[in-house]
Amino acid sequence: MKKVNLLQGETESWRGFSRQLHDLLELAEMEDESILGELESEVDALEKDLDERAFRAMLSGKYDTEDALLAIHAGAGGTDSQDWAAMLQRMYLRWAERRGFNVEILDFTPGEEAGIKSTTLAISGDYAYGYLRSEKGTHRLVRISPFDSANRRHTSFALVEILPQINDDNSGIVINPKDLRVDVYKSSGAGGQSVQKNSTAVRMTHLPTGIVVTCQNERSQLQNRENALKVLRARLLELKAAEQKEELDDLRGEYTKAEWGSQIRSYVLHPYQMVKDHRSDFEMGNTQAVLDGDLDALMEAYLKMASRK
Repeated sequence: MKKVNLLQGETESWRGFSRQLHDLLELAEMEDESILGELESEVDALEKDLDERAFRAMLSGKYDTEDALLAIHAGAGGTDSQDWAAMLQRMYLRWAERRGFNVEILDFTPGEEAGIKSTTLAISGDYAYGYLRSEKGTHRLVRISPFDSANRRHTSFALVEILPQINDDNSGIVINPKDLRVDVYKSSGAGGQSVQKNSTAVRMTHLPTGIVVTCQNERSQLQNRENALKVLRARLLELKAAEQKEELDDLRGEYTKAEWGSQIRSYVLHPYQMVKDHRSDFEMGNTQAVLDGDLDALMEAYLKMASRK
């Protein structure tokens, strides 16, 4: 039903676009100069709409219409790296908000002094995985460290993983309960009244593969179990794709450590301002806008580059 509704919405949208274009052509044939300004405004709006549709047309991968799981792991760089992971989480939350997507934080491990060690987000919306697959890889930050009393420039790394959220019916992944070891423990947090005093956090280990998934953000142990299964299913799907080889690059790409030489994108805050994607060579000078969630141009540049391969 989700696929049917998506296709129905897409076809109705194109029919509406066609009607708008037909109406504009009829108005233009009237050759009435008094409506010339209005026509130019309508044409500009249609051109912008067409550009967005062309962008969406590039999202034709097997899982591009699905919801996404986004995981961020702090890499080399200590406290700065953990702070950078938190900045990336904020960036993707802002991007999802711009698009009207729903976000649920499934797992969150705070940093020792600041930021986060790791986090897992479930992002739901049309083509969420299609858009976000451009973000998988190592992200590098260059700035004056706020944690260095000598005000020296530091380089930090964080790894972003993107997986499609697949339900039971169309994943082809069967999880035998006998293959799972489930441990429960108390959620970690900043303390105070909000800290969870009961053992609701879940650590799920898939014994045949050794894959470990943790979920601790919900107050219900049952909900954390369901979320852990959701993440485990996505990781098993990734493993299945890796074994099949031909789908590996489409799903996740080659695993790389979050350190020097492996970055897909650099965010430079000092000595100049620039964000550069090293795969498409696309650059943006307004780093603050990017960190506030303005990612569409970077995503589009990558998807155009990837579609030519």
